[in-house]
Amino acid sequence: MGIPSFGSLSRAAVLAVGLALAGCASTGAPSGSVSDPAEGVNRAVFGFNRAVDTVVIRPVSLAYREVVPSPVRDRVRDFLSHIRSPVTLANDLLQGNLNRAGNTLTRFWVNTIAGIGGLVDVAGAVGIEKHDEDFGQTLAIWGVGEGSYVMLPLLGPSTVRDTVGMVVDFFLDPAGYILRAEYERVVSYARTGLEVVDTRSRMIQATDDLERNSVDYYAAVRSLYKQRRDALIRNGQVPAGSDIPGRTGQLDN
Repeated sequence: MGIPSFGSLSRAAVLAVGLALAGCASTGAPSGSVSDPAEGVNRAVFGFNRAVDTVVIRPVSLAYREVVPSPVRDRVRDFLSHIRSPVTLANDLLQGNLNRAGNTLTRFWVNTIAGIGGLVDVAGAVGIEKHDEDFGQTLAIWGVGEGSYVMLPLLGPSTVRDTVGMVVDFFLDPAGYILRAEYERVVSYARTGLEVVDTRSRMIQATDDLERNSVDYYAAVRSLYKQRRDALIRNGQVPAGSDIPGRTGQLDN
């Protein structure tokens, strides 16, 4: 998700946090396990996030899904994906994957020109498949360990490595450099709100099923988050049933 910008001071503060976290990112759990030394704190944050979701996010997302026609929701989804293309392209290049970088660049121009500024995924319709990359994945490709599992307030499950990645992706996003400061804040809030509501609206059934069928919902989310991120780092398909709160991956329509 985008992070609101409040000028150069905020950018410097965010960068400082990212650099501090980066110092911890090389330590990780053994392969296949999840390091969660701050589980007590993480569970408390998880409870807070669930409360906010129950009271605000889920009802708004349900209303969005019920009121807004599917074709309009598709256009919103395509546009949000389109404007993230520069971040994906930057990470494709940082990973040294020129084929995927070419795919991202081709999709961007096709959808910008033929897709009415990215409102329609024309590139996908003609077989140029979409993919997402973030700096957390890039760090993994570079061999950086995932570090400890963390539950971020409002943003949901992450790891030290993926949190650092979110900070760097914030700086890779050109929107903050193109828009004037007074518009950047408004656009950032609107974009983040749309991303949250659109993503949550596609996860309602999956998360309801996961919660209903889990003995420990927190542990289930933690495990499936790791599965999903591991699959995305390998550029593979997310296993069936692993739709959980997060920033990337396959979600319901």
